[in-house]
Amino acid sequence: MEQLDETDITILRILQKNAKKTAKEIAQSLNLTISPVYERIRRLEKQGYIKKYVALLDKKRINLPVTAFCQVSMRYHDEAFIEKFETQIQSLKEVQECHHMAGKIDFILKINIRSLEDYHDFIKHKLSKIENIGVLNSSFVLKEIKHNSEYNI
Repeated sequence: MEQLDETDITILRILQKNAKKTAKEIAQSLNLTISPVYERIRRLEKQGYIKKYVALLDKKRINLPVTAFCQVSMRYHDEAFIEKFETQIQSLKEVQECHHMAGKIDFILKINIRSLEDYHDFIKHKLSKIENIGVLNSSFVLKEIKHNSEYNI
């Protein structure tokens, strides 16, 4: 994989702020022509620096205003149990993020739901059905202070 130069990094920064920027707009801001900027973007995509383009939605406007972080500790930690948990979590559409952690907590799940009642139903009817969960600890976001999808590159 090639080393990123300053132009590549600048392109990535621009696209992180606004993925709808065209190669033409990026080229104008960098004082370059469109073709090399377009080729750089395609190379960055091909090399996996750019995984995908998404629209960030307003969770309140789509009626998913409650954010919960659920800490999960497993009873047993052998590979088969961990892999089964990871597979089952993939199928739960309520789970926006799942991170395998080091330390006392095995996994942290980020879940956006409509209400505390919906969260209760999710825990009762879906998450608690996954075997090998020892402890669940839920925390709820009172106010989002900072939410940034951009990496500091």
